[in-house]
Amino acid sequence: MVRKSLRQHLFSTVITAFSIALAGGLLMAVWVVKDQSQAAFTGVNAGFDAVLGARGSKLQLVLNTIFHIEESPGNIPYADFEQVRTNGAVRVAIPVALGDNYLGYRIVGTATNLFTDVEHSPGRRFDLAAGRSFDPGLREGVVGSFAAERLGLRVGDKFKPYHGLLFDPNNRHDEDYVVVGVMRPSNTPADRVIWIPLQGVQLMTGHDPKNAGDLSGVLIKFKDTSPLTARQLDLFYNKQGNRLTFAWPIAQVVAQLFNKIAWVDRVLALVAYLVAVVATGSILVSIYNSMKERRRDIAILRALGARRAVIFSAIVAEAAVIAGMGMVAAFAVHVAILTGVAAVVRTQTGVVLDPFMLHPVMAWAPLGMIAMAALAGLVPAWKAYRTPVAENLVPQS
Repeated sequence: MVRKSLRQHLFSTVITAFSIALAGGLLMAVWVVKDQSQAAFTGVNAGFDAVLGARGSKLQLVLNTIFHIEESPGNIPYADFEQVRTNGAVRVAIPVALGDNYLGYRIVGTATNLFTDVEHSPGRRFDLAAGRSFDPGLREGVVGSFAAERLGLRVGDKFKPYHGLLFDPNNRHDEDYVVVGVMRPSNTPADRVIWIPLQGVQLMTGHDPKNAGDLSGVLIKFKDTSPLTARQLDLFYNKQGNRLTFAWPIAQVVAQLFNKIAWVDRVLALVAYLVAVVATGSILVSIYNSMKERRRDIAILRALGARRAVIFSAIVAEAAVIAGMGMVAAFAVHVAILTGVAAVVRTQTGVVLDPFMLHPVMAWAPLGMIAMAALAGLVPAWKAYRTPVAENLVPQS
């Protein structure tokens, strides 16, 4: 009965299932993007435990030095780097200086031990897929994998930096830099960066020579994971001092960003729920509107011995089957949405999302949509249940 009904109303079945697919795909995508992006951002620290920078917002400091998506809160003297570098609890301290870009991709001055002493994930360093590290005294650069792919830069190519963090074709520097290395993909924001010697940023023409020794921040890795040392540095810089900011732990700092935009998640979830309700309502309308032309068929089935409960169950099952068909297609919609979002997030931040990662919503959303569709089917099913047999068996003229 259900199969025959779906064939007879094929067009409305396809359209209704498509609306369910869009609703279900959106519902799953909202949850996966929310949870996966939060986990990805709070889990990315590029191999560092803390950041030291100018007095200001910890979040701004982390976004600027780790994710390369914010302006610097200010500069700090090179002496501050030397002080924290020699701290007995610090295993690695990497200075960074920002302020330039190449066609929109940030140029960051740093030291060569970024490529030798830092593990961005357990057992994985910022190693090179081609070429070598830059010479600190020369105009050379190492390009992140994503930036190299988008800019078409290869070992041996030359480029001229542009002043500022945003690309302006009228603010190009005179210096030529040579690409001497291309990084292996790390799936971190470092993939979007062009790395050059520290002095390359500090002494570039157009920069104030008074700030030649300044840094945008210091990336810090501790010798051990004990929070005691970090708390001591936090007390020293943030509580006792008033000139520098010590951002630690990085994951907790980044979590502040998601706390600030939590209302966006709630709005998106509400929209997804509303779309799901509307799509479920389309099943009710589609089947209910077909009840008039089905009355004679139902009366014949009843006359042949079909019980009212069978008719009722068949209508509810039809609604559930349409929803089930839609939710199968919803997974394709979900992957399409996630693929697009992941591409945008990686382009803008360097953070990588996985469109194919499993999530609990992929279980409860289909079950929930099918259950809602079955409930929506109760209304037309009740109408079918009450269909009078005798008057609908009368021959139609």
